[in-house]
Formats: sequence, structure tokens, C-alpha cells
Amino acid sequence: MDLSRTILHVDMDAFYAAVEQRDAPELRGKPVILAHTGPRGVVSTASYEARVFGVHSAMPTARALKLCPQGIYIEPRISYYAAISAQIFAVFNQVTPEIEGLSLDEAFLDVTASLNLFGGAQNIAEFVRKEVFKQVQLNCSVGIAHNKLLAKMASELSKPNGLLHLTPELVHPRLDPLPVNKLYTIGRVTAEKLANIGIHSIAQLRLAPAALVRKALGNHCETAQRFAAGIDSRPVVADRAEKSVGAEHTFAQDLSALSDARMWLMRLAEKVSARLRANELEAHTITVKIRVPPFETLTRQAPLNPACANTDAIFHLAEQLLLHWWQAQKQPRLRLLGLSASRFAAPAVVLTAPQQADLFALAPPSTNPVQPSATDQLNDAINQKFGAHSLRRARALAGKD
Repeated sequence: MDLSRTILHVDMDAFYAAVEQRDAPELRGKPVILAHTGPRGVVSTASYEARVFGVHSAMPTARALKLCPQGIYIEPRISYYAAISAQIFAVFNQVTPEIEGLSLDEAFLDVTASLNLFGGAQNIAEFVRKEVFKQVQLNCSVGIAHNKLLAKMASELSKPNGLLHLTPELVHPRLDPLPVNKLYTIGRVTAEKLANIGIHSIAQLRLAPAALVRKALGNHCETAQRFAAGIDSRPVVADRAEKSVGAEHTFAQDLSALSDARMWLMRLAEKVSARLRANELEAHTITVKIRVPPFETLTRQAPLNPACANTDAIFHLAEQLLLHWWQAQKQPRLRLLGLSASRFAAPAVVLTAPQQADLFALAPPSTNPVQPSATDQLNDAINQKFGAHSLRRARALAGKD
């Protein structure tokens, strides 16, 4: 067992809900549920007051409404939460550059090299909690351990607004009594399989004969028992380069009109290309994701040559992929449509000053697809100043959700 590392797992407490309660004091102490509405909506997160009623993330909104009809349901504001997340991660950067972000509200920090500077792991964790609250007035829970698994378990055990250092001598006393589904990678289905062979706690999983566990879990047996023993060799992977930039939309009612599909594809192309340009990336590959009822998902992919972040170029290639699939169907229906860009390249360097383009010229949509068009530049400038979707192409404005 490697005890040489010191890892923190920082997890914001009910992040989206806590932001809404922070901004609207009248929501404090009330069951706040961040969820997409509609028959296929799901819960993003719920305040601790709502969790008392059994509401949790990834639950269908319809189920949450039955469990907590008195809840206050709010559509998530992801871009707003992302801006707050950036402030939180800036705090993490004050203690270490070794940060592995898992989501907007959760990260692993390898603070091994920072221990002497801050006077130990406990001091670092306390600094992070206090500084995060100072910057954004939100609480977080922090777990400390010698590996990622135990650090995450420690933060879970300390929630809400807590701090726990899971030292080696505390691992078995704290983990052994817990239900097996509290262990990372053990979901409901796996827990049921283990229950069928008489394993209900982490201690029982840790001590059970491997042959017995293998009957229930197959090749997952060794990993499950290793995690039950608190053993995890995964490193903190800092500064993970984004491998793809994507967006998708699930329709409240199955979409059957090609005109609507094109409209949504343009919306997705605008969103993806804007993110590429904001991060100074150009994509070599475009992928269209299609989900048809009841829940079959497929993808169509093609190279983008040359690599670019041009909205029209991305849209037209994605449109060809969508049309090829659409025309092969007898009765095409979409439950979800997604678009992603991948295989990134650095943007091409412009060696001569670009000429001002005529925004209203009747020219092909992408005469030089490597460079952002005048429309892209105008869109970016206005949307950055006035907020996302303040300006968008006409073909992205019609259609149904």
C-alpha cells in the first residue's frame, strides 16, 4: 500500500441548489430542486432539505415531483455555475497545481508537495474550505487520504460542510460497517448481485473468498475487493486536456420534422463552435449523436478538412451526416440530437491582416473555413457581452423543443 501521497477530495455541498439559495435568501431552508422540466427531465441536484424526501440527482423530474410536490423547482443555469466554479478552482490553484477536476463542483488535489509550505494536510484542507467560503459564500466538504478512493470516501462521510482525514488506521473502522453500495463503483445492480450471495457490507466484501465474489461480479471482482480494502493506485491526473467539445438536446416530444432537426443542429453547431473558439481550438473530426425511441443511440462521424472552429463549416458537415441517416429511415424520429468536435489542433496563425468581411455578402458560407467568419466574430462579441444566445443565426430560431 502506497502511503507516500496526500490527496484531497473537495466536493461542493449541493452546489447548484446552494448557489440558488445563496442568491435568493427566501429559498434557504426550503426544498430546492434543480431539474429540467418536461416528461424526460432529470434532476441535476437537490438541496439537503429536498433530499429528506428521497430526491436525488439523476432522478426523473416526474419522480421527484411525486416525492416532493412542495419542492421549488428551478431550471439549472449551467453557464452561471461554471463562472462560480472557476472562482472555486482558482482557490485550489493556491495550494497545488496538481488538480484533477471531475465536474464543476468536485476535484481531486494532490497536495504532497505542498505539505511543508502549509504545515500539513489538515491546514491545507481548512484553508481551502475557508477560502472557498470567503470567495463564493458556499460550503464544501473535504476528504483527506493517501489515495483518491479514500479521499472521496472521506469527503462523503464528512458531508455536509465537513472535513475528515481518513488515516490508514481509520480505514477499516470507518469503511467496514458501511453498506456495500457506499463503495465507489458499486451501484444498485451490483449491490443486489452481492446481496444475493450474502454480502451486504464493505467488510463482508473485503473478507469474502474471491471465488464467491467472482460468481457475482465476474472480472470486476478484483477491483471491488481491492477498493473494499482501501487500495487504489490511480494518480491524480492534472490538467487533463479536453478530448472533445460537445452539446446535445433531449426533446420533450420525439422530433419527426427534418426542418426542426436542422434548426436544433444549427443551435448545437453555434454552441460547439463558440466553445472551440473560446478555447482557441480547431477540430479535425465532427460527430453527430442520434438517439431514437425507446433508447437506441448511434453516432455518425466524419473528418473536417481543414481543421477549424467555423460555425457554418461544422454545421454543413454535421448536416450531411444527419441527412444521410435521416434519408435511410422510413419514419425518422429523434429523442436526442447531439454534436461534438474532437481531434484538436492549434488554430492557424494569420500572417497578414485580415480584410473586413461584408456580413451580408452573398458568398458561400465558408470561403475560408479555417478562420472564423465575420458572423462568428460578431456572434462571439455580442454573446460574450450580453450573454449566451443573445445573437444567433435565423435558422436556429424556429422549431419546437
